Amino acid sequence: MVAVGSGAENRIENAIRNIGSNLLVVGNGTRTESGRRTARGSVLTLTEQDAAALKREIPSIQVAAGSVAGEGQVIFGNKNWSTTLRGVAPDYFVARNWTIAEGRDITSADLRSVAKVALLGQTVVDELFGDAPAIGQLIRIKRVPVRVIGVMAAKGPAPWGSDQDDVVFIPLSTAKKRVFGGRQRRGDLLGQITVKAVSADAVKTVEREVTALLRQRHRIGANRPNNFFVRNVSELLEARVESARVMSSLLASLASISLLVGGIGIMNIMLVSVSERTREIGLRMALGAKQRDIMMQFVIEALMLSVIGGLVGVALGIGGSAVISQFADWPVLIGPDAVLIAVLFSAAVGVFFGYYPARKAARLDPVEALRQE
Repeated sequence: MVAVGSGAENRIENAIRNIGSNLLVVGNGTRTESGRRTARGSVLTLTEQDAAALKREIPSIQVAAGSVAGEGQVIFGNKNWSTTLRGVAPDYFVARNWTIAEGRDITSADLRSVAKVALLGQTVVDELFGDAPAIGQLIRIKRVPVRVIGVMAAKGPAPWGSDQDDVVFIPLSTAKKRVFGGRQRRGDLLGQITVKAVSADAVKTVEREVTALLRQRHRIGANRPNNFFVRNVSELLEARVESARVMSSLLASLASISLLVGGIGIMNIMLVSVSERTREIGLRMALGAKQRDIMMQFVIEALMLSVIGGLVGVALGIGGSAVISQFADWPVLIGPDAVLIAVLFSAAVGVFFGYYPARKAARLDPVEALRQE
């Protein structure tokens, strides 16, 4: 149970690291039409100047990278794949902690020259090229020929289920001027700004400062709502971590009930043992055994019983965790501390619940005990 709970926590923490630590996402806002508010992002209010101002005026920001995104068909030879297209600046990959597995990164020179180059996520590479090399190949994105210059390291699924590797990155200028049409093509408008704080402790402060600066730049009055939103990604994921911890506590509570039931079983077995071995106890006392000797004998028996049961339980726990991981696709994490605590706790259960039968045996009157058949 501890392995299942720890595995869930570890999986979510890995998701936080994969998405990017100390991360804020600034998105476009909404508007009201005939008394009805539109969806988030329906009004493009963020600009490249906003991203530059955030980086320039807030010291606790390490990166503020603008981007635009959309869906599109990617074609190579007789293969095609519908995927997410994202126009980015080079700092975007710094904010997301995303590395290049092969090839090179998008550079500032690519942005200035509106270069027709692309970085592919691992899913897109698998769908279009299989085992063939992708670097240097010419693909078409919405009828625009683009040269593959790099392949991103695999990220895996996001916590909300989407495939982070199903994406094609192109320079921001190329996306706006050659690939995307409509509102995202006009001027310096952005789809979102990805902000990375210098440390985890600074994220809350950065969130407040970003909100204040953008309200000032967008000339939003004191009583008016924001025409943008700021989302703390780590905070959302940490809520899931807390949920996993609650689940771990629940599993631990269930395990505690099992231990209590097991302890009562040990006590009953030892009481039956005392009843069946009353004559033996009387004989030992008659030959000179003291009360502490009798008590120690039964405590050691209870201890050995529970320790052996604990070791068997550890083996079954490891095997059960492997089965859950294999067939239920659920992550498990077995730490040596959990194994050690399990064995020590089972020994403690044996001592605690074995004490009363041992004390009862030690207080038997030897004359009465010898009369028992």
